[in-house]
Amino acid sequence: MGVEERRLLVIGALTDAHVLGAPPEGCRWSVVQVPTLEAADEQLQGDAQIHVALWAYGPGFSSAWLEAFSTVRARHRPVQWLALIPPECLEDTAIAALIAHDFFDYMTMPVERTRLFAWAGHAYGMSCLVERISAHAEFTPGEEQMVGTSEPMQALFRNIRKLAGSDAPVFISGESGTGKELTARAIHERSARARGPFVIVDCGSMPPSLIQSELFGYEKGAFTGAAQRKTGRIEAAEGGTLFLDEIGDLPLDLQTNLLRFLQESTISRVGSTQLIRVNARVIAASHVDLEEAVAQRRFREDLYYRLNVLRVKTPALRDRAEDIEVLARFFLAQFSKDAGRNIQGYTAAAAGAMRSYHWPGNVRELINRVRRAAVMCDGPFITAADLDLSKAAKQMEQTWDLEAAREIAEREAIGKAIRVSRNNHSAAARMLGVSRVTLYRLIQKHGVPTQRPVNDFPGS
Repeated sequence: MGVEERRLLVIGALTDAHVLGAPPEGCRWSVVQVPTLEAADEQLQGDAQIHVALWAYGPGFSSAWLEAFSTVRARHRPVQWLALIPPECLEDTAIAALIAHDFFDYMTMPVERTRLFAWAGHAYGMSCLVERISAHAEFTPGEEQMVGTSEPMQALFRNIRKLAGSDAPVFISGESGTGKELTARAIHERSARARGPFVIVDCGSMPPSLIQSELFGYEKGAFTGAAQRKTGRIEAAEGGTLFLDEIGDLPLDLQTNLLRFLQESTISRVGSTQLIRVNARVIAASHVDLEEAVAQRRFREDLYYRLNVLRVKTPALRDRAEDIEVLARFFLAQFSKDAGRNIQGYTAAAAGAMRSYHWPGNVRELINRVRRAAVMCDGPFITAADLDLSKAAKQMEQTWDLEAAREIAEREAIGKAIRVSRNNHSAAARMLGVSRVTLYRLIQKHGVPTQRPVNDFPGS
C-alpha cells in the first residue's frame, strides 16, 4: 500500500461534537464508517487497505461487545486499534482494562481533527512494522528469525545472499550470542544444498575423547563398547552442509584429520582404512580470534586458511542499537503468548535502558531478559526492573541532559519516518513537518540509514 492511500475504519458515529475542525490540508486519509462491530469485522475481511481502526464509544457497549471485540481483534492482525471515549468512561473498570490491554492508544472526546489524524499516523506506523515482520517470517515468530533494519544487519543479509551462491567453505566470526549458527543456517537454506541436511557439530561441548568418533564415525568392534557401526557427523552431512561451531576449541590432533577432509573430501571411520567420499559444504564459526590462535600455535595455520575462504562477521548488538527495540518487541510477541499474557510493550524507561545497556551477551542475552520479563512483569508494560536493567535506567537518567535527549528523540523520529514511509523521503518529510532539504540535512547530521529495511532471514 502506498503512503498516499491510508484508510481509517471508524466503528460508531463521529459527530462534530466528538471531532472538532476540518481535516488538515493535504490529509492522506480516507474514512470508512460502519455502525457496529459486526460490520467492522466484515469490512476488515474484504479491505486489506485498512491498517487502523477507531472505536468511537457508544451506547452499544456491553460485556457481549467485549467478547466479540476480542475475536475481531485476533482475526485482523496487524490492524492497530484506537479508542475515542468520553472522559468519564475512564472511571469504568471494564473500559479502562479493555483499552489498557487491547488498544494501541486512546483519546477523550472532543478531539481536534488534525490531532486525530496525526494520532492515527502513529498507529499506522506500528501496523506497517508488524506487517513487515510478519510478511517475511517463514513460520511463527520466535528465536529462529533474523530481524534487523540497521546497516550492519542489512550488510549481513547482503553477504548471506552472496555466500549462498557459492559452495566454498565459509568462516563466521562474531561474539557469543550474535547469531553465528543462525547465519550458517540462513546460508544453507538459500543455497543449492537447501534440500540436504544441515548438520551441527559443537566442537566446544564434546569431550575430546569422543570428538573423533562423533565426527568420523566408527566400525563395529573399533573399541570397547562399539557394538555396531556408527555414521559420523561429517558423513551424515552428505549432500548438505556441515556446521562446525566453535571450531577454535577443536584439539590440534583432530585439526589434522579435519584438514585432510577439507583437502580431499574423504574420511575414514575409526577402526577402518576404507576411504569414504563425502560431498558436504563446510561452514565454521568461532567467537575467538583464530588469527591470534594461529600465532599462539593453538590452531593450525593451514586449516585456518582452508576454512577462511569466504568470511562474514555477525555484528554485536551494541553495534546495531537501532535494532534493539525492534528485536525486543519481536520476541515479546512470542513470549507473552507462550506465558498466556497480553503484554502491550515496554515503558519509556525500559526502552531507554535497553538502548543504553552494553549487551555483553548480545541477542541471546536480550532473548533471555525478555523471556523472563514476560513471565515476571505485573502490568501490561514491561519495566526496566522487569528486565533487570534498573541500574542502566538510572545511569541513563543521570547522564542525559536536555540536548542529549533532544538529539536522541530527533534521530529516532527521523528513523521511524523513513521506515514507515518505506524510504519515500517526500512522505517522511511530510510526516515530520519539515522540508525535504531539512530532512536530508538531518539524515546526514544523525547518520540515519535510508536504505529500505529487509527482515527475511529465518534463523537469527
